[in-house]
Amino acid sequence: MAAHSGPKQQLVIVGNGMVGHHCLEQLVEQGALDAFEIHVFGAERQRAYDRVHLSEYFGGRDAESLALGQAELYAREGVQLHLDCPVLELDPQAREVVTAQGRFRYDQLVLATGSWPFVPPISGATGTAQLVYRTLDDLDAIRAAATTARRGVVVGGGLLGLEAANALKSLGLEAHVVEFAPRLMPVQLDAEGGAALRARIEALGVTVHLSRATSEIVNGEEYRWRMNFSDGEYLETDLVVFSAGIRPQDALARAAGLPIAERGGVVVDNWCRTGDPAIFAIGECASWNGQIFGLVAPGYQMARLVAAQLLGKDAQPFTGADMSTKLKLLGVDVGSIGDAHGATPGSRSYRFIDEATDTYRRMVVSADGKHLLGAVLVGDNSYYDSLLQYAQNGIRLPADPASLILPQSAGAPALGVDALPESATICSCHNVSKGAVCCQVDAGVTDLGELKAATRAGTGCGGCSALLKQVFEHELSARGVAVDHSLCEHFSHTRQELYGIIRVEGIKRFEDVLARHGRGSVGCDICKPAIGSILASCWNEPVMDPALVPLQDTNDTFMANMQKNGTYSVVPRIAGGEITPDKLIVLGEVARKYDLYTKITGGQRIDLFGAQLHQLPDIWAELIAAGFETGHAYGKSLRTVKSCVGSTWCRYGVQDSVGMALKLENRYKGLRAPHKIKFGVSGCTRECAEAQSKDIGVIATERGWNLYVAGNGGMRPRHAELFATDLDEETLIRTIDRFLMFYIRTADRLQRTSTWRESLDGGLDYLKKVILEDSLGLGAELEEQMQQVIDRYECEWANALKDPEKLKRFRTFVNDQRADPDIRFVRERGQPRPAPGNHLKLIPIEEEAL
Repeated sequence: MAAHSGPKQQLVIVGNGMVGHHCLEQLVEQGALDAFEIHVFGAERQRAYDRVHLSEYFGGRDAESLALGQAELYAREGVQLHLDCPVLELDPQAREVVTAQGRFRYDQLVLATGSWPFVPPISGATGTAQLVYRTLDDLDAIRAAATTARRGVVVGGGLLGLEAANALKSLGLEAHVVEFAPRLMPVQLDAEGGAALRARIEALGVTVHLSRATSEIVNGEEYRWRMNFSDGEYLETDLVVFSAGIRPQDALARAAGLPIAERGGVVVDNWCRTGDPAIFAIGECASWNGQIFGLVAPGYQMARLVAAQLLGKDAQPFTGADMSTKLKLLGVDVGSIGDAHGATPGSRSYRFIDEATDTYRRMVVSADGKHLLGAVLVGDNSYYDSLLQYAQNGIRLPADPASLILPQSAGAPALGVDALPESATICSCHNVSKGAVCCQVDAGVTDLGELKAATRAGTGCGGCSALLKQVFEHELSARGVAVDHSLCEHFSHTRQELYGIIRVEGIKRFEDVLARHGRGSVGCDICKPAIGSILASCWNEPVMDPALVPLQDTNDTFMANMQKNGTYSVVPRIAGGEITPDKLIVLGEVARKYDLYTKITGGQRIDLFGAQLHQLPDIWAELIAAGFETGHAYGKSLRTVKSCVGSTWCRYGVQDSVGMALKLENRYKGLRAPHKIKFGVSGCTRECAEAQSKDIGVIATERGWNLYVAGNGGMRPRHAELFATDLDEETLIRTIDRFLMFYIRTADRLQRTSTWRESLDGGLDYLKKVILEDSLGLGAELEEQMQQVIDRYECEWANALKDPEKLKRFRTFVNDQRADPDIRFVRERGQPRPAPGNHLKLIPIEEEAL
């Protein structure tokens, strides 16, 4: 117990990583400086930083923005931080630590030395400089090595290995992952989950090599190094990053004679005490019951426990930790909960597999089917929070447990936050329960930022952010408090409000929106694409303009859809499905010249698959010369206007549906929206164009056109609703103008017209009053804004082809214009197509990283 009178005790914390920093924070906040003088030793040059989001360092974040807490913490009287000063030796008998700066006495010692990246004993590995992915210095070394490289390989397919591969790709390298196990993330995922993850990762440009053991690394022929595998195969590369796991940093304790676990790590009891009563160990260097915990939450739990003991406060013993994780990177969701592999005797599993989208969900239930034991999710983490609460709180499963992982339109509704008990853990990193959130709301907290500051919930790995927001807003609403619907932490406005701000103030750059109406200096993967979409909807400037490119996702960045094997599809606009023989011949010639797979789609377009990145400008140059334009298949914009043949050819047709489809598609082409938009125009009530399953459906009558709105197909099909009848052409177009622009102005981010329509207070009747009766007086304004977008239309590919700077983006290799040598093609049904083995890949997510 800490003394509060007389000379201060000497407390030494060895390690200034995330866990060591958290321990110091807990001590200072709870008054430890009244009883202790604290010395913190860090081996790195930087003070504690956020390793969970380390990959963002390649995305523009600097060391200071990644730093944990405020620098003032280490400037407090009674705290001394020693950076770039590793502890060289422990002397338990003298109770001293030995450093290059001298010897420092301690009364209590906390080991928070973390772990070190394991490099397999591969012959020749030392010659590759043994690049690893662990610290900021490591990332600087990777960046430097990448400047003279074309290809990079990561050894290890775990979480950090996938992040490292993503880093290589972000640096412009062709990225590969070599994994010894037969699947990626073998600790967290089962075989089916690993297969789904591999497919999604390969679609993002990272090649995966499974079940490969590297026997040696020698000089290469085409690249700097050759990795020879034990099966006789090999892979050449310019640099190798090792991410083959971590090992506890226990060398100091081992040399000092402290007990070490069989598999490494300083042995600790339930109170995180080592074999020496004056020494604690926390985080990844500690081995509890033979286990090492590689996530940040267990380390924080240990840190809080030790801080409480040092201050003489009551604390609960450490009895293990939940290793559930929810990860997201580049749009790929991965989740693992509890007994994900079904190791519990008698347990049963339910699985949902969607091979079309590489989505996989598995839930493991108890033998009696009443309780959830574990789960695996790949491709959609929207189920994660509910499943985690079922598992953590022992909530009884519904009569049909499988309904919890079925598509939500068909399965059981998600577990409401009101069903969670007060004891439910919302943030495992900082051990924040639902009850703690409720207490803050009762105390008057009405801002999510204030809640995070008060409880620290959501400030660790960030995986609880969505659930935290749901619980907070539910509790506010239950008390009659208006809920804040901020877009994200950088903007306290909704998407609708930001649209109005951008339109009224004439803002055309993200940086200006952030400076005037946001906070922070970078933005995030929520606000950047959302504002990028708003800017496109308002001003319709080419997405390849330098100021707009950073706001786009992969498809918009390259103005093409990336396909499963890492090639791209080329989709020229064929308005209304009408095309001349000459243009058909051009498409055939281009497909044959570039060896592309051709497919006539349900939207009456001809898609050309298998184009490599460097080929896109050449292909589009030929298509544009023949009179084609971009089809915007890559954008959240108008995709297609499907039509039947109409009155010209069909004996049932009562209006020229093709002519109307041409007018509509040419009018709205390039229109950006919160989500993609599809039209259909049928020439009679036989409905051959399936207009009633589209966002905008037009069906001919003998007196004009009937208009249907807010339908869609896809994962959640919805019939469009009849909006107006027997409209003449002018009225029809004016009505569509108003409807679409009102949708663009008022919908949430990534909200389809169908869900937007369902969310409107007053429903369809309200929408009719706004659009048809102009009840808000917005009609003329909506029409004018639509006309501005139409007048500013420019084919984005034609624009890019005129600008040499924009064309630099379309290179497979940064410093080389060659084709990708690893992409091969096989014939299928007489047409060329990318070989399914030549996939790319993704990268993971917020792992631990203490």
